[in-house]
Amino acid sequence: MKILLIYPRCLEERVHAENVESMPIGLYYVAALLKEHGYDVEIVNGQQVGSSPEAIRALLTEKKADVIGFSILQANRWGGITMARIAREINPDVRIVFGGITPTFLWHHFLAHFPEIDVVVRGEGEHTFLRLIQCFEQNQTDNIGAIRGIAYRKNGRPVKTEDAEPVRDLDELPNPAKYFSFAHLALSRGCPGNCTFCGSPRFWGQRVRFHSAGYFVDQLELQYRKGIRFFLISDDTFTFKKELVIEICRQILERGLRITWFAISRVNFISEELVSWMRKAGCIQISFGVESGSPRIRNILNKRITNEQIRHAFRVTLRYGILPRAYIIFGSPGETEKTIRESIDLINEIKPLVVIFHVLVLFPGTALYTEFRKKHHLTDDIWLNPIEDIMYFETDKRLPREAVERYRNMLHANFHANLPSFVAGIDLVDDPEFYPLHADFCSRLAMSFTHGEYARVEALGDREEIAEKLYRKALRYHPLPRAYLGIGMIRQKKRDLAGSTAVLADGLSRFPDDEQLNICQGINFMNQGRFREALSLLLKFQDSPQALQFIAACYRELNDPQGQEAALNKLNATAADGNCGTFSNG
Repeated sequence: MKILLIYPRCLEERVHAENVESMPIGLYYVAALLKEHGYDVEIVNGQQVGSSPEAIRALLTEKKADVIGFSILQANRWGGITMARIAREINPDVRIVFGGITPTFLWHHFLAHFPEIDVVVRGEGEHTFLRLIQCFEQNQTDNIGAIRGIAYRKNGRPVKTEDAEPVRDLDELPNPAKYFSFAHLALSRGCPGNCTFCGSPRFWGQRVRFHSAGYFVDQLELQYRKGIRFFLISDDTFTFKKELVIEICRQILERGLRITWFAISRVNFISEELVSWMRKAGCIQISFGVESGSPRIRNILNKRITNEQIRHAFRVTLRYGILPRAYIIFGSPGETEKTIRESIDLINEIKPLVVIFHVLVLFPGTALYTEFRKKHHLTDDIWLNPIEDIMYFETDKRLPREAVERYRNMLHANFHANLPSFVAGIDLVDDPEFYPLHADFCSRLAMSFTHGEYARVEALGDREEIAEKLYRKALRYHPLPRAYLGIGMIRQKKRDLAGSTAVLADGLSRFPDDEQLNICQGINFMNQGRFREALSLLLKFQDSPQALQFIAACYRELNDPQGQEAALNKLNATAADGNCGTFSNG
């Protein structure tokens, strides 16, 4: 029996790439349990398949699956329905199963309106889906009602079975890293919070369950051995169990895993000791749900945190060279210009280096959604519309769209106006143990102004000047090739070839074998007509497509057609790559 697990394409394009590039970790756990029981299972990221029916049909025809399980969030439910319909056209006998957070709450809606869906898995899916596969394999669908944690049609009507028992010991689940490569991990299931806008409390329950440190770091190490160096840890509150996280950090360091990673947490579960361990173990960003600067709005959202906890978390996180990232919600019940100004004031106090602004939306499974349905006497059939979500302000006459747009503009304008001063005021802990990490932090942040999302934000002013100051600050802590290269490229772009040459020479005196430093300095020499000196640097990297294009240009300028032809032939035999600068003849 061939089983295909698919994370379908979202209805709308995502602003942040990590929102689609990382598939839900639950898919890998489901697949790993199936693998352990001898099943042929494959995982597909539907975001990468394309939206055309032809592309979807080609994929599904090639895979020839007997059962297709779709991992459904609110944003990709229509992508799943589209793929399910095409799968049923290709093979009328294929079994279609929907699972995930949205089908858990909208199981009746899906089964009532979409005949291509055979079964919905509600809640945690590993053991439930395995039992379902065994039922399909043994042609015992008459006994499907004995499987806990599903919904199906009985006599043509949607019904659900008793809830499945949650997995008590997460370490009993097979380690999916043994079978699959991925960079998205979770240490726990559940959240200590009970926010009204979040579906996690009802999906997982408020009892938080954890993997052991050994199990979790084993996952990291298995992926590390496959060459993966960056990880996204997506627990709602990764730092909830302080000693467990510290033990994870110890094991990362003891095993020599030179990795970087992002985490998500709550401001009331942060301490200086914890943050210092996380930084040493490779954490470079923590995202916090601040939600609002107004205690009244946070109370409405049931976000039980204080301004002082927020200030402390951001201060400590930044001091140790971890980028603090804030989630801010606007357009909440009771939102006014006064509460928006409270958010602006708090942002200016905590000085986040990244803020993600979200308008409040209503999702099935949340307290706000339940209240909305009850107040307006609606059913889940509102989701028959091809929309990803419902914005709260659209349901509240006291929040006209024009006001919410003004709030959005106020928040964005303030953040962009003040971000340069936030960066200038960074105060890192004065501890020599952290100096190399501080250099890494400053240089990474600098790159966001030259190559990252801030490079395109005109409101920030001279982004290259901000970046150069950060690169120079990095070098005051510790020599780092990335910082030398960053300054050299900025000086090169500003046509300050002497300044660029000088800083790159300093970098090369410390890192003589660094390819990018050699290439960038080679470009400087070329722009100064010093082609033989450029070649002396570039020829050290004759297997690099990036270097070869400049080697060929040098030979051309030196009237050496043989050398030029040899370089071009070698270049054509390899994949072309981007370059770190530009060479202009004259």
